[in-house]
Amino acid sequence: MKFKLFSFFLFFGMIVFGQNIKIHQWKNRVLLVYTDNVNSSEFKNQTLIIQEHKKELLDRKLLVYRFTKDVYNFNFKENWHKSNSLYKKYVHNLKPFKVLLIGLDGDVKLEQDSVLTSEKLFAIIDGMPMRKKELKNKN
Repeated sequence: MKFKLFSFFLFFGMIVFGQNIKIHQWKNRVLLVYTDNVNSSEFKNQTLIIQEHKKELLDRKLLVYRFTKDVYNFNFKENWHKSNSLYKKYVHNLKPFKVLLIGLDGDVKLEQDSVLTSEKLFAIIDGMPMRKKELKNKN
């Protein structure tokens, strides 16, 4: 019974998690990577860039959602979940690929229709006032 209850809350939590980016506000930055084709070279390249820098993402409190019109995947877990709420909220054009960076305050800090390099991503984050404060407090 406990396992079933835990499974229900875990499953329900993942559904809510994928549909409400606001739960990350003031806790994590969020990178949204949209594609209309998970086999596209842009999507694969972006995924590779992000996976190569997991330590840096963690250090910058950055979570990743990869999504299509109908499904999403959180932080590179193997399973994909049905939902189109990210698509409805963040995809406002007909481009086949899109990357959005959402800051700790919940606002979109970057939106582009091409692969985002790790250098550009980290430069943007490291230039944010809250990140500068984090680094200052770290030292």
